[in-house]
Amino acid sequence: MKMYKIEIDEEVYNLLKEKAEPFVDIDPNSVLRRLLLNNSKTNKADKPNVLPEFPASVPHALAETLEMIILVKKEGCSRVEATHKVADIRRISTQAVLDKYCRQLNKRAYEIDELLTTAKLDEFKALLVTKYPYHKATVERIFDDISA
Repeated sequence: MKMYKIEIDEEVYNLLKEKAEPFVDIDPNSVLRRLLLNNSKTNKADKPNVLPEFPASVPHALAETLEMIILVKKEGCSRVEATHKVADIRRISTQAVLDKYCRQLNKRAYEIDELLTTAKLDEFKALLVTKYPYHKATVERIFDDISA
């Protein structure tokens, strides 16, 4: 395939680095190819049916965390895959999503993985209710749906 050279500014270059997936993208061309030619991952219209629409009153941190949990428990994604999917759907960095459920919940990634196990799911629910008491009904509805 014929290749062309293009110039991009630093901001675009940094965005490409942010969107690059380790062990998948080998160069800027592969990032662009994945994003532009397989744009279903980044198209909000292709949002998985299992993800609900959250009211504007629900904090982004809670919504993104719940979306990650839903993708893990209902779609069988790993936490990492779910984090990437949420980031792609919301058009934010994977680090931003990771930040929502690690730093803001004062947990490390391996602790989140433990909370995602069936045995610890009630503990995860309790943690979210404690962190977001005004959104207890939303948290309970999501966890009830996951358990159904």
